[in-house]
Amino acid sequence: MLFAEVVSTSAAVAGTRSRKSKSAALAALIEACAPDEVPIVVAWLSGEVPQGRLGIGWRTLVDARPEPSATASWTVADVNQLLAELAVTSGAGSVARRKELLTRLMSGATDDEQTFLIRLLTGDMRQGAGEGVMTDAIAVAAGLPVDVVRRAFMLSGELPVTAAAAISGGAAALQEFALQVGRPIRPMLASPATSLADAHTALGGAVSVEYKLDGARIQVHRKGEDVSIYTRTLNDITDRVPELVALIRELPCESVVLDGETLALNDSGRPRPFQETMSRFGATSKRELLLQPYFFDCLHLDGADLLDEPLSGRLEALDRVASRHRIPSLVAPDLEATEMHLEAALSAGHEGIMIKSLDSVYAAGRRGKTWQKVKPEHTLDLVVLGAEWGYGRRTGFLSNLHLGARDPDGGDAIMVGKTFKGLTDELLRWQTDEFPKHERDRDDHTVYLEPDLVVEIELDGVQVSSRYPGGVALRFARVLRYRPDKTAAQADSIDAVRSLLPGAGSTDQM
Repeated sequence: MLFAEVVSTSAAVAGTRSRKSKSAALAALIEACAPDEVPIVVAWLSGEVPQGRLGIGWRTLVDARPEPSATASWTVADVNQLLAELAVTSGAGSVARRKELLTRLMSGATDDEQTFLIRLLTGDMRQGAGEGVMTDAIAVAAGLPVDVVRRAFMLSGELPVTAAAAISGGAAALQEFALQVGRPIRPMLASPATSLADAHTALGGAVSVEYKLDGARIQVHRKGEDVSIYTRTLNDITDRVPELVALIRELPCESVVLDGETLALNDSGRPRPFQETMSRFGATSKRELLLQPYFFDCLHLDGADLLDEPLSGRLEALDRVASRHRIPSLVAPDLEATEMHLEAALSAGHEGIMIKSLDSVYAAGRRGKTWQKVKPEHTLDLVVLGAEWGYGRRTGFLSNLHLGARDPDGGDAIMVGKTFKGLTDELLRWQTDEFPKHERDRDDHTVYLEPDLVVEIELDGVQVSSRYPGGVALRFARVLRYRPDKTAAQADSIDAVRSLLPGAGSTDQM
């Protein structure tokens, strides 16, 4: 397949807002691929380079951009081979060799192909095709139910691998994907409850009610003495949290997969600020700030996979292996006890509670109503689209944030409001230093950013508004914290924002 076919499909996908049209275009391309091209093409159109990060910056690519080729001649295999050579080139003479390879790649590419390569290699595809659209496309190309493909993807964690199996082996190949100890799966997500009473009633009272901690999501895998610990985004942080590794090795089991949260506590036992917990994830050695784990689910225990077991059974397994580290919870409480549990959680400095159906299976990566979160205030995780220069005491600092919600169809983030409330002097200094690293444009008043940074916003609600393209605006929005544990693809969608309109339903995520 010619590389130009991939580039033209990307342009077609970017040129429509229709999810169905995006999926159809991607599916047609996947069907036209040779078997060995499928994982490469799916990776590229998902914004990934199969060889991983190549250490080539935007400025290097733009400065080295030669005159484009007049005709398209690169094949998918050609481009992939050059990227593979770039990935392994290191040591003495590597700078000159990498420049030679990059020049060969770019000089053989047309203008459109050069633009695509720059966006791909700098992580800036922005074609409006997220994981959901690509999963739909793989299902169409393979002639399979989307739920079968989605489950395989959630268990493999890799769309290219899932696509290759779907196209080459169909449903039988996808069914071979199973929970594998040591390989992270995508976490199950929750929806916000309209109210505590509504959630309790809707789930019929047969529920587990748990503290919702102001911590960081972790997934723990152990097989024998081998322990791996992953973040919400499936990043491996094992080497950075030695105290958690030591604790997991002491559990009374041979193999286990646990889902939970971790956070740092102060001397009085109250949670430290979220940013302090996240700072440990960036550390390269043990720090004085120790993390405590709190588990709420058991997905595997001593050879038995529990994903399809009801939550009640998974909690029994959790009690057998890690009862001392279970998140504070109640099983099948009445409404009054549930309300008291919420008050206790808030008094202890936590965010609220989770209400979960005891019949729920672990639907990895899915949003649903079987897990619901209850908080005293509305919060949304939004993308920072830009920031305005401050005035008065904020002169010289990037201050007023432009906030966007994720487009569920994979388009650009949709602006829903602005705020400078809640910004401390420390955050103002951090923003002013950090935001230029993500700059895509600026004018006299505003620095506009690539949609990379996620911020948690507390708000009183939303209202209908023609001021912003999403038709809604945030009411009394305040900055709570930045979310380095989340990517823009995990920010709340415009549908989640609209669900907070009076009388609307809710489809947010945990």
